[in-house]
Amino acid sequence: MVAAVTPPTVPDRPTVPHEVLLDTCAVIDLDQLDLGDLAQARPLVSAVSIGELAYGLDVDDPVERAARTERYYAALRRFEVVPFDTAAAKVYGTMAALVRRAGRSPRPRRLDLQIAATAAASRLPLVTRNAADFAGLDRLLDVISV
Repeated sequence: MVAAVTPPTVPDRPTVPHEVLLDTCAVIDLDQLDLGDLAQARPLVSAVSIGELAYGLDVDDPVERAARTERYYAALRRFEVVPFDTAAAKVYGTMAALVRRAGRSPRPRRLDLQIAATAAASRLPLVTRNAADFAGLDRLLDVISV
């Protein structure tokens, strides 16, 4: 049964959005991405992405750990963090139900869906390198593939 929450619909995207929410993969690879006109938008990150980056610090290789630590603290300094709040949690429930109804398990996609729900609840387009992770959510979410 799909939750009785009316999620936000995707607003028409302006030519260049004023703000965007970066998926974790976009945060990690931001310096290598060609954002084109999106470079003018103010990038924000989800608290869920900050959690993913923090978890990623736990690696054995000291060189890799140092690089990840720098990326983590740079993200905290550079980006405003958008919380995963009650509104996002409600949208997450709807998104997880849509994924399940499409015949896929939402379990391995939980963090991606929480990031997507944060974007949708905040009415922000989501910038990602993995647009396929958000297939079937286009009614609720504006995904910008880079």
